[in-house]
Amino acid sequence: MKTVSVALQNHLGRELATLATLVKITRTDGQIFGFTSYDKDMVIGGVAYKADGAFQASAIQNRSTLSTDNLEMVGLLDSSSISESDLRCGRYDHARVDVYMCNWADLTQGMMQLRRGWLGEVKIIGGKYQAELRGLHDLLQRPFGKHYSPECRYGFGDTSCTINLATYTVTGSVSAMADSARFTDSARSEANDVFNYGLLTWTSGANSGIAMEVKSFLSKQFTLWLPMPYAIAVGDSYSVYKGCDKRFATCQSTFNNATNFGGFPHLPGVDRILNYPDARG
Repeated sequence: MKTVSVALQNHLGRELATLATLVKITRTDGQIFGFTSYDKDMVIGGVAYKADGAFQASAIQNRSTLSTDNLEMVGLLDSSSISESDLRCGRYDHARVDVYMCNWADLTQGMMQLRRGWLGEVKIIGGKYQAELRGLHDLLQRPFGKHYSPECRYGFGDTSCTINLATYTVTGSVSAMADSARFTDSARSEANDVFNYGLLTWTSGANSGIAMEVKSFLSKQFTLWLPMPYAIAVGDSYSVYKGCDKRFATCQSTFNNATNFGGFPHLPGVDRILNYPDARG
C-alpha cells in the first residue's frame, strides 16, 4: 500500500494541482541519479533531482490483470548525468527505478510513489536513450525451472559448475591494437582458441572496470564480441580467464569437471524423435 501524507492527499483533491514527476535511478554500484519533470532542480528525501529537460515518461497505466505493466522513459544523453558510453558498457543494467509524484510548490508534503521496477531494454537513437521500466508483473512472465539441452546450462564458474575461475585467470597488457574490439598481447604464450568464450576485464586505461566476452584468440590477438566504449591503448592492462564452450567434451578433457556438467549430451534431438521407419525398407 502506498503511504501518502494527508497534506499531499488534500492537494491531489484540488481542482488545480502543482505536481511534478520524479525519477530516481539507483545503479547496482550504488550511484543514484535523480530527474524531475519540473523546470527547476529540487532536493527531496535526500536526493537531488535535476531539471535539465533530459527526461520524459510515458503515461502510467495500472491493470488488474497479471499482464506485464511497463513504463517507458525517454531522455537526452548527457555526460554529466547519463552518457552513451555508460549505457553501452552496462553500468545501468538491472538498475532500480523509482517513480514518484510530488507537489513542487511545497516539498514538505513529501512524495507519492507511482511505480517501482528495474531497467529493461535500453535503445540509443539519435543522441537519445529510450529505457523500458519493468515492474513486478514482469517477474511473472519469466520462465523458471531447468531446461534440457546438449550444452551445459550452468554459468562457467558458478556454484553449480564449481570451477574456480582464479585457477584459469591470467593477466597481461596491450602491446598493439587494431581497433576498439581487437588488440594483441605479444607476451601471451597460450595456444590458439584457449580464451574463446572467456571474459576479459580491463584493470587500467579508459575502459578500467569494464568486462567483455572474448570472441576469439588467435596468434596472440584477442577479438572481443563487442567494441569497447572507449579507445584501447597500448599499455592498458587486463585480466582474462580461459573460456568454456559448454560442451561435454570440453568439460571432461579441459576442466576435468564432467561430474558437474549441466547438459544432456546424449538426449535425442527433435530429428531423432520424429524419425520413423521408411516404408520402402
